[in-house]
Amino acid sequence: MDEDEEHREPWLAEPLLSPHDHTVKTNGYGTAVDGAGLETIGDEAGGGLVTTMGKEARLLFKYSVPCTITYLLQYSFSLVTIFVAGHIGTDELGAVSLATMTANITGYALYEGLASSLDTLCAQAYGSGRKDLVGLHFQRMIVFMLTVTLFIGAIWFNSGVILSAMVPERHLALMAGKYLRILLASCPGYAIFEAGKRFVQAQGLFNASLFVLVLSAPLNMLFNYVFVFALDWGLTGAACATVVSNTLLPIFLYIYIIFVAPEALDCWNGFSREAFSNWGPMAKLSAAGIIMVEAEWLTYDILTFSVTHISTAHLAAQSLCMTISNVMWHIPFSVSVAVSTRLGNLVGASSLRAARIATRTYVLVFFCIGLLNAGIVVLARHSLPRFFTEDPEVIAIAVSVMPAIAIFQLADAFTSLANSILRGLGRQAVGGYVNLFVYYVVAVPLSLFLCFGKPDLGLAGLWTGCVTGAWLIAGIEGAYCKMTSWKRAIEDAKERED
Repeated sequence: MDEDEEHREPWLAEPLLSPHDHTVKTNGYGTAVDGAGLETIGDEAGGGLVTTMGKEARLLFKYSVPCTITYLLQYSFSLVTIFVAGHIGTDELGAVSLATMTANITGYALYEGLASSLDTLCAQAYGSGRKDLVGLHFQRMIVFMLTVTLFIGAIWFNSGVILSAMVPERHLALMAGKYLRILLASCPGYAIFEAGKRFVQAQGLFNASLFVLVLSAPLNMLFNYVFVFALDWGLTGAACATVVSNTLLPIFLYIYIIFVAPEALDCWNGFSREAFSNWGPMAKLSAAGIIMVEAEWLTYDILTFSVTHISTAHLAAQSLCMTISNVMWHIPFSVSVAVSTRLGNLVGASSLRAARIATRTYVLVFFCIGLLNAGIVVLARHSLPRFFTEDPEVIAIAVSVMPAIAIFQLADAFTSLANSILRGLGRQAVGGYVNLFVYYVVAVPLSLFLCFGKPDLGLAGLWTGCVTGAWLIAGIEGAYCKMTSWKRAIEDAKERED
């Protein structure tokens, strides 16, 4: 038995993933405890949460299904925009592709990286029974995100000029810049919802975000139809539809909490001046999360920008390939959010043994997810591109890349798992360093060489480099998660609470 296994602390009977499923009380150590779901044995007997792989699989399924649907519905906003632009024209599809890449790398990746710190902070605080800290972390993140939005706005407002200096098709750059200027109005709503989503998910309220997106996704489709086709506003209408839809997200989430899940307010003690102080732990985790997300997203944007030097058809095909891959990626990513929440709760509760059993379960689950995604891409490789465009040249290019995209899905599943474990342990910095090294020392140079060098493989070369990088990241991060001291992660969580 190693050092981690010998570590003993007061235990939770079950991490507080769902306030609906159990009644919470307090043990003699001041730690939250419940009596439902899983057995416990005393500290004197070797203590800890007693769980099984079967129980962990059922629990993961329970929370990952609404989470997966939530993220897919939220991504449908971008999917609908790509779909609409593709049916307006090839130039419009290329312009939206440039705008989406710019928005991702200079805006959404920042928000995602910032919010990833709440996967650690809120989940661990809730697992330890410190509900007051859950709300305080949420408040700090909102202030932080809105401050960052000022810098995002400066970039998006001038994006037309910036993109014109980077891509040869100046008219596409100007169209993308106009689109981003309008889209800027959607940032506050998007940012607040991303923080709010983590606030409720840390408490096991995964259905809250699902409720919001079930309402918002159909409305987004309606807004696109009215603004783009009925009013004939073109790309301006598509941008306006996204603005209205993102603005509604936090409003619907607030309505759900007030009328459906008021127990979430147990973690809300009102606005506090402390939200403007003690940003250290949050900033440290957020910086690491931003690096981890930006390193990955920027890689694909660099590769997509490089495609502009081939042809507009190749750019459109790359946009379709990225869209299809992103749809597939949202399945393992969404499940990984439930994983990081579960592990964060367990780490906050010092339930080390249960965390290890849960992790072994997740390896099998993510392997199955990767195989499923790869199978879908292979079987539907001829029909998927036709959903977005009728251009035969674009379709032929996209179909030729599908085998590489299929292989990528399995690697991406394991990468999502490794990243979720790092978030649950509060080790986002490791993922950032690994991503920076692998993507920019291995994946990007290899992709560009295979695409533009002697092999001259085109888009297939770009994706082959991405596949190589994804497998390398999964291997390095997986090895780190296996060898690192989880006991130290528990001690770090306690220090952040103090």
